[in-house]
Amino acid sequence: MELFTIGFTQKTAQTFFEQLASNNVECLVDIRLHPDGQLAGFSKKNDLQYFLRELIDCDYRHIELLAPSDEILKDYRSDKNWQKYEQVYLELMGQRGVPDALDRNLFESKKCCLLCSELTAEHCHRRLAAELIHEKWSGFSIIHL
Repeated sequence: MELFTIGFTQKTAQTFFEQLASNNVECLVDIRLHPDGQLAGFSKKNDLQYFLRELIDCDYRHIELLAPSDEILKDYRSDKNWQKYEQVYLELMGQRGVPDALDRNLFESKKCCLLCSELTAEHCHRRLAAELIHEKWSGFSIIHL
C-alpha cells in the first residue's frame, strides 16, 4: 500500500491537483493544525473539500491528531531547531497514541495522501507522521509528492 505526502506551498492549484490525480489519490488527509489559515489560498479547508470532490473525485479528511501543537510550532518558528522539533513532535504523537489512535481502515481501504504546507517533506511533520505509520503498520510505502 502506498501512503503519499504533499505540501501546497509554491504549487499552483493546477500542479497540486494534477499530482494527486496522476497518483490516483482517493483521500487527502489534512494534518495541518489550522486548515483555514489566511495564507492557505486554494487549500483552505472548505475550498479544498470542494475542489477535491469536483475536480478529481477525492475525499477529504482533517485529522488534527497528526498536527503539531501550537506550542511546538511557536518554538520551532522561534529557534528553527529541527532536531528538537522532531523529538517533541514524536513525543506528542506517542502521547496521542499515534498511529494506533487513527482509523487504520481508512489508510488501508483508500489511497491516502497526508497534506501539510511545506514544499518538501524533509523538514515537515507530514514526513514524520508518514514514517510513524510506515514503522508501526506493515505494508505501507511512503511517496513524497
